[in-house]
Amino acid sequence: MKPIKLVSGFFTVGGWTLMSRVLGFVRDAMILAFLGTGPLYQAYVVAFRLPNMFRRFFAEGAFNMAFVPMFSKKVEGGEDADEFASDAFAGLATILIGLTLLALATMPWLVFALASGFAGQEQFGLSVEFGRIVFPYILFISLAALLSGMLNAAGRFAAAAAAPVLLNVLLIFAMTCAALLGGEVARALVWAVPFAGVAQFVLLWVAVKRAGFQIRPKRPRLTPEMRRLIRVAIPAALAGGVVQINLLVGQQVASYFDKAVGWLFAADRLYQLPLGVVGIAVGVVLLPDLSRRLKAEDDSGAKTALSRAGEIALALTIPSAVALIVIPLPLVSVLFERGAATAQDSAAIAIAVAIYGLGLPAFVLQKILQPIYFAREDTRRPFHYALVSMVVNAALAIGLAPVIGWFAPAIATTVAAWAMVFLLHYGARQYGDVARFDTRFRNRIWRMVIASFVMGIVLWGAAAALQPFLALAWWRALALTGLIAIGVVTYFGAGQLLGAFHLAEFKAALRRKA
Repeated sequence: MKPIKLVSGFFTVGGWTLMSRVLGFVRDAMILAFLGTGPLYQAYVVAFRLPNMFRRFFAEGAFNMAFVPMFSKKVEGGEDADEFASDAFAGLATILIGLTLLALATMPWLVFALASGFAGQEQFGLSVEFGRIVFPYILFISLAALLSGMLNAAGRFAAAAAAPVLLNVLLIFAMTCAALLGGEVARALVWAVPFAGVAQFVLLWVAVKRAGFQIRPKRPRLTPEMRRLIRVAIPAALAGGVVQINLLVGQQVASYFDKAVGWLFAADRLYQLPLGVVGIAVGVVLLPDLSRRLKAEDDSGAKTALSRAGEIALALTIPSAVALIVIPLPLVSVLFERGAATAQDSAAIAIAVAIYGLGLPAFVLQKILQPIYFAREDTRRPFHYALVSMVVNAALAIGLAPVIGWFAPAIATTVAAWAMVFLLHYGARQYGDVARFDTRFRNRIWRMVIASFVMGIVLWGAAAALQPFLALAWWRALALTGLIAIGVVTYFGAGQLLGAFHLAEFKAALRRKA
């Protein structure tokens, strides 16, 4: 087989994702500065979450987890991949058009399902209005996700990873223009979302053409391969539905506490930075690579790919988690506290960030372990495990809210993520030694933990020393930059000394096929 450049693929996806997330922070900081955490912001959060929830359910969840392994194996086997992709595109487009029309007609009920605590308040009507504007985004971004899957299967990661940058650029541009021209920033923001979906779709359509694939418009057909795709996709869709139910439960609980929806959303954006740069990047590259290696019966290569993916991901994730736990307030205050966003908002968001930090390794491990199943077209077991995770999440979020208040959903999300990781790891034993991490991974993981612990102690002391500068408006960004630099140098220095990793290996891996 022609192997995918695994490590360079991680860095390609991670680099573009990092750019997207940095622009996302700029976007979110601008939104908070312009809108605060009041009704307009909360309505935007609910409206924007609607199409993204369904996108993860249909495209990134059900469809891609079933489509990417099948398409990857057709590419590897030299079969008619274009015909299969055209049929899948037609079927997905039909479903999405129907879903969009239904959602526009039932938007008040959808908003009530997401945030019933808004009923009778100003933000409910705003959420319905914004939701109708934003929801068509799902049509274009879901079809774009299918195109991304085709590119990823061919080992072409740059265009698919770069597409989300367009969303943030266009949203920032829309808000800037509205502010300069004296328009309504909130409405400019939501109108920019569907236009960004069109831009992402066009970018990826052109990239697919340049990659040599041809998608032909056609009527949807229920061919034997489409039936097989549906059989694999339905459990993945149900698993994706469970994940979205977890989000729904958390948002429902939060909607009964003043400003909690906005606080949790802002905290989510912060921990999503390392999750996107590391976890999602690894998952995106690992799934097609494992699928093609299994098709070629390369068990040794599959085990090595899984182990190196886990090693790289956790080498970057564990210290990120420690940083979120040790210095959440400096991170939040520098990134978000300006304009209408207050110190009280920063303090609340920091609590949620620290809690999510405890779950960050679990969120990333899920992205590494799930391809073990999906590459084998096994979506049933992950669905069963997701059901258990859903029960844990709902029980904790609803049960703890009356006792500890608004951040109960964050605790529930973290605990449920670790439960899911345990089940995925336990269940993968059925596939034998090929689905286990190798000796090198097991020898290095504990060294990464120790290096991260050392970094955490140094960060805690440095944050205390820099506190006077972190409190000054003109110095806090520079102080945070220094704090992050101290953490990075400490971690990589300690990791190198302990043998957690060798930096030369990363450089060498970028130049060869993993």
